Amino acid sequence: MTRDIRILNTGALLELSRRLRSVNEESVRASMHRRIRRAAEPLRNDLQRTVRNLPIQSQGGRVRGGPSPTNRPLRATIAAAIRLSVRTTGNPGARIWIDRAALPPDLRGMPKVMNTGRIRHPVFGNRRRWATQTTTPLWWETTIRRHRPRMEREVERVLDDIRRRLG
Repeated sequence: MTRDIRILNTGALLELSRRLRSVNEESVRASMHRRIRRAAEPLRNDLQRTVRNLPIQSQGGRVRGGPSPTNRPLRATIAAAIRLSVRTTGNPGARIWIDRAALPPDLRGMPKVMNTGRIRHPVFGNRRRWATQTTTPLWWETTIRRHRPRMEREVERVLDDIRRRLG
């Protein structure tokens, strides 16, 4: 699973970042930061919505069910760990990732497992009895692929506007 996605136009962003530093135009830098964040927020929100609504089905056999042994809703916990950061200096661009530190220790590998489409786990913690559940494979990449063209167009528009402002 791709743990993060970076939308970068490295050459243009680096050149623009250098020019911003030389001019020391803080309002332009803040505007660029805000607009790139605004361009990336729909992707983050869609990733969170996708994981919250991800169907998880049991495979065959008897369906028993019952209350979860934990109080954490799995999909909501993962959705809450999806982060967005924007940098306008150094290595500029937008980055969206799942913050594993924000997940409970026993769920840190779960986003990667869920992205495979097959979740295998012990039944209520009983390591002698296992269950397999399925979900939509490659949900992370599919969602990103849908948003990538829009984000690239938006970032290009931001870069053009900033270049015009810097003269």
